[in-house]
Amino acid sequence: GKWKNKERVLIFSSRGISFRTRHLMQDLRTLMPHSKADTKMDRKDQLFVINEVCEMKNCNKCIFFEAKKKQDLYMWLSNTPQGPSAKFLVQNVHTLAELKMTGNCLRGSRPLLSFDPIFDQEPHYALLKELFIQIFSTPQYHPKSQPFVDHVFTFTITDERIWFRNYQIIEEDASLVEIGPRFVLNLIKIFQGSFGGPTLYENPHYQSPNMHRRLLRLSVAAKFREKQQVKEVQKIKKKGTKVLVEEDPTEVVFETPAEEKPVEIQLVKPESKPIVKDKKKLRKIQRKKQKKLFRTEG
Repeated sequence: GKWKNKERVLIFSSRGISFRTRHLMQDLRTLMPHSKADTKMDRKDQLFVINEVCEMKNCNKCIFFEAKKKQDLYMWLSNTPQGPSAKFLVQNVHTLAELKMTGNCLRGSRPLLSFDPIFDQEPHYALLKELFIQIFSTPQYHPKSQPFVDHVFTFTITDERIWFRNYQIIEEDASLVEIGPRFVLNLIKIFQGSFGGPTLYENPHYQSPNMHRRLLRLSVAAKFREKQQVKEVQKIKKKGTKVLVEEDPTEVVFETPAEEKPVEIQLVKPESKPIVKDKKKLRKIQRKKQKKLFRTEG
């Protein structure tokens, strides 16, 4: 057949990404034969520069990984240069080498795309579905692709996030075995243009990583403050006056009075005990004196 769908995807990242992100980027390049690579972009450059890079590489789609604070990873999916584009927070990244799963698909084979039914119910999810189809589906009769379909890309929505999984189709019984990689996309915004422009949709359930870390610190501080308050209350209770319990008249029923002993008054001064000197001590003193005499005579 003739190669008609000329979709090309540029997959690259900014500087400062972690090793896990680098492996994930390499896994996506191996799974998508219609992708292209480029050098890392400087963090000082503006994002709209990516449109020029895509034009130079003859690509009309882009997956850009942006790292911030050496711990937060963001993914941009864009249709260059007209738009639209979507920004995601990437969470729970697991790469091919890390999972060590049993599945193994043919390199360069075309995938099936499986979507959750919720993608057809909401308008912003419908837009993302079309973007995923155009980016992740390998064009038919692509020179680098194989004429086989042996794995499935699944996009499911749970907990207001998009979960990406990759499964191999086993020929014997058509069962699925997970290959990897796997990651979770938390949608932030959808823009009308490529890497910018008017905001079409903003996720109300999104919480930034900085805010999440701040809330964790506040919860730990609140627990510590609560412990300190409990300790102060216990100290106040200990210092406070004890509550007097009224006497119970029935407590004295079984008490038997003890016999009173006569008081003896001693009028005569008690005799002092004789002081007994230590005989051994006297002998030791005598021996020391004799030794001194022998030394002086010598």
